[in-house]
Amino acid sequence: MVEDARLYAPAAARNRDAILAVLRRHLPPEGLVLEVASGSGEHALHFAASLAGLVFQPTDPDPTARASIDAWAQVARLPNLRPALALDAATEDWPIAHADAVLCINMVHIAPWRATEGLMRGAARLLPPGGALILYGPFRRDGRHTASSNAAFDADLRARSPAWGVRDLEAVTAEAVARGFGPPVVEPMPANNLALVFRRQPLAQSRSHAGGIT
Repeated sequence: MVEDARLYAPAAARNRDAILAVLRRHLPPEGLVLEVASGSGEHALHFAASLAGLVFQPTDPDPTARASIDAWAQVARLPNLRPALALDAATEDWPIAHADAVLCINMVHIAPWRATEGLMRGAARLLPPGGALILYGPFRRDGRHTASSNAAFDADLRARSPAWGVRDLEAVTAEAVARGFGPPVVEPMPANNLALVFRRQPLAQSRSHAGGIT
């Protein structure tokens, strides 16, 4: 009997439809979506099944996660879901050179800050003007947690690794703007999370943009 490599993330089943609604509003009808830190692969599978005009390229630095992604894809056999690629967001060596959108779910707080910096650099290289970088997860606003549950989660993350933790929305925005993105559209999500939609700016605009949050 062949061992099933699929991983199951309970949170993915809870939040996938809310995230899908954001993607429907902000992604183009066609093109390539690069997902950074795809984890189990359940999100990529759900989105590819729901958005047939888009091609999804899942990635993860963990070979166990990539095996799970490919196992889910093998069962589903969706023509618009590509095999998983190895990608560490903190590095400069990304395996593709272009994407129409970049999606990153629940990575920013469970990774060192250099991964967020690398994500912004990589997305800026890949995306055309107007291309979307979409982040999902918990964030602090104005230096404060948005819920007591997020504060407890942050404390747990930092106990597990001092390099992890719920990030300040303003710090993430500043990093994105420094890499040529406009200020984000901020969408409240269930369970005290946020979706942030950044757009790649034309070069002239990105040089002069002061930043801000809408």
